[in-house]
Amino acid sequence: MAKQEIEVAGAKRQIKITPFEHHTKYHETDQQGIIHTSNYANWLEDARMDLMEQMGLGFRQMLDMEISSPIVSSSIEHRSAIKFDETVIIDTKLISYDGHEMEIAYRIYDKATGEDRAVARTVHCFVNKAGIPISMKRAYPELDTKFFEFK
Repeated sequence: MAKQEIEVAGAKRQIKITPFEHHTKYHETDQQGIIHTSNYANWLEDARMDLMEQMGLGFRQMLDMEISSPIVSSSIEHRSAIKFDETVIIDTKLISYDGHEMEIAYRIYDKATGEDRAVARTVHCFVNKAGIPISMKRAYPELDTKFFEFK
């Protein structure tokens, strides 16, 4: 994945996003020994939380600020089966952000072979503790700037 630049306090620094890695567990399989599709949603959430942390917008930090980012929509295209005891890599990329919503793209592939296993997208809005949608630009301009710099 290419390095992305971000301007921080007048100085440029390189931020390299490290892909999320997951080693599959036996309890994630179905009767055919294939990872059940219900597990993909958890993997995407783990990868998204990891991405946000690397961006400097950790999940704990956002919760402490009483911000959450629930899913508005999600889609996944399965390309090949994943089985027990395999390791997959999940590349994540923030592909759009407008202050109200963000969209993240995911590529899940086999660590050993590089074979694509699935691609996915999730869209998230931002809400306050009461569950009311918020504008990050108005409510948290310092966080809004981080998103735009990273996009």
